Amino acid sequence: MQKKLFITGTDTEVGKTLFTCALIKALQDAGKSILAFKPVAAGCELINNQLKNEDALAIQETLTGSIEYQKVNPIALRQPIAPHIAANIEQLDLNVSLLQQKIDLKSLEHEFLLIEGAGGWLVPLNDKETFADYAVAESMQVILVVGLKLGCINHALLTQQNIAQQGLKLVGWVANHIDPDMQNHQQNIETLKQRLDCPMLAEIPYITHSSKIIEASKCVKLDELNAHEVP
Repeated sequence: MQKKLFITGTDTEVGKTLFTCALIKALQDAGKSILAFKPVAAGCELINNQLKNEDALAIQETLTGSIEYQKVNPIALRQPIAPHIAANIEQLDLNVSLLQQKIDLKSLEHEFLLIEGAGGWLVPLNDKETFADYAVAESMQVILVVGLKLGCINHALLTQQNIAQQGLKLVGWVANHIDPDMQNHQQNIETLKQRLDCPMLAEIPYITHSSKIIEASKCVKLDELNAHEVP
């Protein structure tokens, strides 16, 4: 049965792309058919006459087979700012319908479809819609990447609350060590385990070396993810 997973975070720069790539590798190593996307990326640079984003490039490079960059990241915005503001600057009408047109998820038959958001759960697409509205429109299940730092418990619980209010299922969360100097990190993880109504899919250590995707993929608990079937 196909799983459509929307990967969001408690904030920007919390490791959504690292986990997305780690999950891609873990699923591919397990023999699963998978596609992954970053529909909107803000903060792109011109490479070979095409705007590209480093996070989307990481996803493209982690996927096996040949997939065009534009299919992974169909909406590439130049400015490294909030997507709706970057889109306004480029006079682009960014909305849920446009995202659905750019990536026709209903036409895909892969076992897993991973869609990485931008920033946190309620990042705006325009004056009325957010990335959460896109996840709702596509009936996705949600994975929450928690960047372990001071304040992350509040951010995680508020995000979980809104995901439930939107009528979606939070199927797992990820503890990502982004602050090597964080105090009492294990107590924070235990608190999150008690208060988040889903399993922890991975605990990713603070990784600085170039093989971080490989190392992070070893932390992914696919058995926990596979325990949650699509309704």
